Amino acid sequence: MALAVLIIYGLLLSFILLFSVVQLQLAWVYMRQSRKPQSRPMAGDGPLPFVTVQLPLYNERHVVERLIDQVAAMDWPRDRFEVQVLDDSNDETETLAAARIADWRARGIDMQHVRRPDRKGFKAGALAYGTEHAKGELIAVFDADFLPPKDMLKKVAPWFNDPKMGMVQTRWGHINRDSNLLTQLQAFGLDAHFSVEQVGRNSMGRFINFNGTAGVWRKACITDAGGWRPDTLTEDLDLSYRAQLKGWKFHYLEAVVSPAELPAAMNALKTQQYRWNKGAAECVVKNLPAVLRDPELSFPTKVHALFHLMNSTVFVCILGTALLSVPLLLVKQSHPEFRVLFDIAIVFTFALLALVLFYGAAHRRHYQGWRGALRFLWTFPVFLSVSMGLSLHNAIAVIEGYIGRKSPFLRTPKSGAGAAGKAITRDRYLKSAITPITVLEFSIAVYAVLGLVIGFRVGDLGLAPYHLMLALGFGAVGYYSVAHSLRTAG
Repeated sequence: MALAVLIIYGLLLSFILLFSVVQLQLAWVYMRQSRKPQSRPMAGDGPLPFVTVQLPLYNERHVVERLIDQVAAMDWPRDRFEVQVLDDSNDETETLAAARIADWRARGIDMQHVRRPDRKGFKAGALAYGTEHAKGELIAVFDADFLPPKDMLKKVAPWFNDPKMGMVQTRWGHINRDSNLLTQLQAFGLDAHFSVEQVGRNSMGRFINFNGTAGVWRKACITDAGGWRPDTLTEDLDLSYRAQLKGWKFHYLEAVVSPAELPAAMNALKTQQYRWNKGAAECVVKNLPAVLRDPELSFPTKVHALFHLMNSTVFVCILGTALLSVPLLLVKQSHPEFRVLFDIAIVFTFALLALVLFYGAAHRRHYQGWRGALRFLWTFPVFLSVSMGLSLHNAIAVIEGYIGRKSPFLRTPKSGAGAAGKAITRDRYLKSAITPITVLEFSIAVYAVLGLVIGFRVGDLGLAPYHLMLALGFGAVGYYSVAHSLRTAG
């Protein structure tokens, strides 16, 4: 039994270590790339392309008017521009959207209110339906809480002068970055993805992904790759891999920012995290075999694709190491013959250093000087701790994705909050996060405290910092799940 604990724990740590090494390489490439001149798109001499803007909506009464007005103001020739409001709503969103659409149509904007007979296929189904009727050579997609900059299309469209360019993704900004602790931590994590990961992979010629919104597709690329499909919860990641496996190029523009709203309540965040992590696992099952079999792809490209697709698997590893940490402490005391293995295990601390450099590279992009350094010193450990606390919820989603258990697409509720808006409001679309999982989160927090106590009693404090972070992380996630559910659930 003791040996089994060591083997399983070692395998879980090994995956985390290898994942961290890949992240470290991305950080290194990103820092080198930031010193180079920005690349420029190919010159074009033909007419401007026709652009279709798609706005997939489902019960977005708080943000629908703001979104439509923002998109209608985009700077693009009106004779080469249409907007499809893909509205599957069954609440007052439909009426609010219809009024704004009628107003903009009266001002000369080609804006269509697209209503399907049912919500088949959820967001992927809506996008597929809209694409079938789209007039544009290029298709831009924006979720309901996004505020695309007026000049975005003018900055993105020139990249499609390359006939093999299939998709251009822009960086997400955060309207409510400082609303509360949850939004600050989400911004911290997402900034790393939208700076270090996307830039790093793109500059090395590895696969990147469309992030579901704030990007522009070539319609021919969508069609050639097989179109939008609803068989995973992350239709964006799925189509991205199918398109790149077909040989289409993707490009990432870090300098073009599309601001959006971050979930400010734990129940909304858990809904989003569940969809992202389960969908990523579904894409592993669906797309990773094709990547690994492709003879045209280099070995480094396949390695990066593997860890890109399997990034959510880290949560399974975190949960596994958390649950095994107390037995590991007991094994260390009762089996001195394994002492050499514990001495070798110090190599796994490299994973922590790699993550410091990875997130530090992204943090410096937004916060300079000694104030930025101080902000990082408290944000990074809190971010890691809360990420650990979310590992139970996210690991369940990942396992469901791997075993093929299907579930409906649940959208992330938006409040319409701006930078100075209320962080948390009551909303009938926010479901309670008080579930049996919440009880287990509190239980794991207590379990981590037990690990601390045992460590002090046997005089082995090697895992004490880890158990402290686990206790705080799971305790915080459990607390916010209860507190925010009581304040928000309608």
